[in-house]
This record gives sequence, C-alpha cells and structure tokens, in this order.
Amino acid sequence: MTAELPSPPPWLTPAAQSLALCLLSNYQRAFGTPLIAGLAADASPLLVAQELFAAELVLLAHDGADPGSDPGPRLIYANRAALRLWQRPWGEMVGMPSQLTAAPTERASRSLALAKAQDHGALQGYRGVRVNSQGRRFQITNARVWTLRDKYNRACGQAATFNSWWWL
Repeated sequence: MTAELPSPPPWLTPAAQSLALCLLSNYQRAFGTPLIAGLAADASPLLVAQELFAAELVLLAHDGADPGSDPGPRLIYANRAALRLWQRPWGEMVGMPSQLTAAPTERASRSLALAKAQDHGALQGYRGVRVNSQGRRFQITNARVWTLRDKYNRACGQAATFNSWWWL
C-alpha cells in the first residue's frame, strides 16, 4: 500500500506556480523593476509561488473576461495579504467577480482605471475605495495595475498590487 501525498495548498499547485511566474514577468515588463526585490531570476516556480503568496504587499489578479459582461472578470489570484485584508479564504476569494472587491459606488471609477491600464499596458498611482467581506471600506493609494499576457503575448487578465491603505 502506498501513502498518498497531501494535496498542496491552492496557491502552490502547478497552475498557481505558472500564474505566479506570469505575474512576476508581466510586472517586470510593465514597470521595469521586480515585483519582489531579492528573488533570484532563476528561482524555482515553487519558490516564486511561495514568496508571492507570503509577500507583505497586497496582490490580486483577475482573468481576461470582458469587463462589460456580467459578472465581468473573476479573480484568479489573491495572496495572503489580500486574503487578510478582504477577510476571505482562498476558495471564496478566487473565482469571485473582481468588481465585488470595490464598493458599488466605486465600481465605475474602478472600471475606468482598469480600461486605462488595459489600453496602456499598466497604470501607476491608482487610488480608490475598496470593501472587504464584512462591508468595511478602506482607501488604497499608489496602486499599480498591469496587463497579464500569455506566452503568445495575448492579454489574458490584469493584476494589481499596493501596500498603502487605511480603514475609512
């Protein structure tokens, strides 16, 4: 009889490791600097996924669904800092329509910012109000939003990161 190995946490699956590499490489392309300082360029996909999930900066990504469709893009990634801030577990956050990260009154301005980032490939200095699962609102500032591109250079989603926020 062989013992089954436990499944890895969802942020360390092979698919999540590939996504972590995509997030890092597209960030580097968009801003000309690494997302995580000190992470070796030749780090293993597993190490990259671990470091990205454990990073203190807040990081979210959504798929490339049409923002005008209902429900629009869905989250495909949230690191530990994002899960804590939005007070949701991975299984609840990942797969959720990304528009639900913002208060209803903020969704139009959020959509405009995402469209601008899509048109230019990236956006720096974004600010907006978000809402967590408990309805608590918070202000984010100096966020960076960038387009995710697949190996064929096709847009396949967007990601955002920030480390400056406060409760309202």
